[in-house]
Amino acid sequence: MKLSQFDYNLPASQVALYPHTVEHTVTGSDGKETTFSVKRPDECNMVVVHKKSQKVSLYKTDAKGKQVKDEAGKKIPLKLTDIFDFFREGDTFVFNDTKVFPARLYGTKEKTDAKIEVFLLRELNKEMRLWDVLVEPARKIRIGNKLFFDEEGSLVAEVIDNTTSRGRTLRFLYDCPHDDFKRDLFALGQAPLPRYVIDHKGKDGKYDRPVTEDDFDDFQCIFAKHEGAVTAPSTGLHFTRQLMKRMEIQGIKPAYITIHSSLGNFNQIEVEDLSKHKMDSEEMHVNHETCELINNTKKAGHSVCAIGASVLKATETSVGTDGFLKEYDGWTNKFIFPPYQFGLADSLLVNLYHPLSTMLMATCAFGGYDIVMEGYRQAIKAGFKVGCFGDVMLIVND
Repeated sequence: MKLSQFDYNLPASQVALYPHTVEHTVTGSDGKETTFSVKRPDECNMVVVHKKSQKVSLYKTDAKGKQVKDEAGKKIPLKLTDIFDFFREGDTFVFNDTKVFPARLYGTKEKTDAKIEVFLLRELNKEMRLWDVLVEPARKIRIGNKLFFDEEGSLVAEVIDNTTSRGRTLRFLYDCPHDDFKRDLFALGQAPLPRYVIDHKGKDGKYDRPVTEDDFDDFQCIFAKHEGAVTAPSTGLHFTRQLMKRMEIQGIKPAYITIHSSLGNFNQIEVEDLSKHKMDSEEMHVNHETCELINNTKKAGHSVCAIGASVLKATETSVGTDGFLKEYDGWTNKFIFPPYQFGLADSLLVNLYHPLSTMLMATCAFGGYDIVMEGYRQAIKAGFKVGCFGDVMLIVND
């Protein structure tokens, strides 16, 4: 397929900048009402795509299939909390338990004091304190330059190599135990929110999404365990402790794989022919316990639901020709786009993704291009939100 087939009109107002919230009103003893907001990412809207029947559902219906309306006569959107209506006891949800580290930090260039954004990608050598990074603005940063990251000048890095147009190798000049170094380095960092969030502009053309103290907690899955991601597996951000408890009560089992999500998922595709696009590699791990749980679910005739595009990529990397998951320790650069024959997951829960994104392409490959894009058309028309803090799409095989 062609890149241009995955474009659609996304109003800037429909990019979610913060986690979903709900409002509550309480009445005090004096009779005064107070309204306050509570973060409830698990109450985001949900589009349901039915693969076999080729139907799209956005709103709640009664037993006869008639849309349910609230007291004001408005249709009631489906929420993520309604997901259990589509699953049964014995099914398994597969999550990505990678853990995001505070990858974005700001330093100043020696002599000029120019402000430089440094985005940590991965540690190359612990003993030498070498890191693979991206810098912005890249034109100002050359081999031999030094960057200072605190007022005391105790944390300094030297540029020792150019790797790409924006890529650099930094050597941090910090003489202390490695654990202390990483603690101090990460203490200076910010949550690596996507650029479409922090660079968002309002109608006046000004940036309208300041960094907040809550960002790091908001941009971390509650089940995150293995550090290594520079962007969150965003579908997992919607799962709260309340939702995980409901999973347990419903008898739906959680399985965990690790794939360290990279910025390659956001790289602009520069070719119209998708077969010529190359994905960046991501480290991934699938252990024996996870394989046993998922494979037993399949053998028992129950459903396996991939939670997020990163999980879909990982399971398709490690599934065998027999349709069962295999243990895996290594890297994957799998790029999934239509047409694609899937080998493991029966259903898929994903965020609503931006136009032209690789995650949208994987979604279309799983659900079918025409019906998924129809789901997007209806969701955008209904005012649903897109992005890591936005609404979700569930694709079921019925």
